[in-house]
Amino acid sequence: MKYNKVVLAGGNGYLGKVLSNFYKPLAKKIIILSRKNQTANGNVETVLWDGCTEGEWKKSLNGADLLINLCGKNVNCRYTDKNKAEIINSRTVPTALLGVAIAAIENPPKLWINVTSATIYRHAEDRPQDEETGEIGYGFSIDVCKQWEETFFNTKTPLTRKIALRMGIVLGREDAAFPRLLNLVKYGLGGMQGDGQQYVSWVHEQDAAKCTEWLMNHDEINGVINCTAPEPVKNAQFMKIIRNVYGAPFGLPAPSWLLEIGAKVIGTETELILKSRWVLPKRLLDSGYNFLFTKAEHAVKDLL
Repeated sequence: MKYNKVVLAGGNGYLGKVLSNFYKPLAKKIIILSRKNQTANGNVETVLWDGCTEGEWKKSLNGADLLINLCGKNVNCRYTDKNKAEIINSRTVPTALLGVAIAAIENPPKLWINVTSATIYRHAEDRPQDEETGEIGYGFSIDVCKQWEETFFNTKTPLTRKIALRMGIVLGREDAAFPRLLNLVKYGLGGMQGDGQQYVSWVHEQDAAKCTEWLMNHDEINGVINCTAPEPVKNAQFMKIIRNVYGAPFGLPAPSWLLEIGAKVIGTETELILKSRWVLPKRLLDSGYNFLFTKAEHAVKDLL
């Protein structure tokens, strides 16, 4: 076992399961901070917390090699005032709380990774956005990311290195975006969305997990890191790749006006589909990280 302890705050969602499975053979103990109790599974155990008040759960951070914070309400909803408040608070409140807990314990985590979002960058069809030259966008989802990262970097943790991991669209078999896109393809609706020219900055679930270990082993890295594959693709190309790999002969496109109607019906926002996220992982590449999946076609073949 390489590591003593890995803590996943809010780790019972999809990405939490990916990370838990990745670290299971590598760590003596994995602790998931969760609102719901679950029976222990080998070296994976759940510790109850509510994400907003201090408690006994603080002790579980003591002596951890790595803390990954995954807390946040799903943004796949309509942006009503109530949902907006929940989206912001579900990210900033647990982040601030973890900062308070880390400051109070004797042997705090060596590294704290806050999983944030690559959607913080502006809509970009003209040039890629990296950590050094990328431009922050405007609008609600960007405001969420800004408040989230400000809360994170404002915590005082002198003994704990901090990384805000700006995650792209995670491609995985079990959940998140990929199964939903695959369903569209299965029912003949897997054409381009909008004009299809918007970029998709994706990352395979195995790279999403593996890069956290890379960051743990590179003490010189801190601050903001983009977690996206080095070869983003346009939406039209991405949907074509899924169709080709699945074996669907055609896919009906969905123009923007139709997406607006559909988004209202299923209770989501078109921004999640139509925003062009052209994000590059410059700092990961500069540090020597080798992606398992650089091409969308290879990632999709692996998942299927």
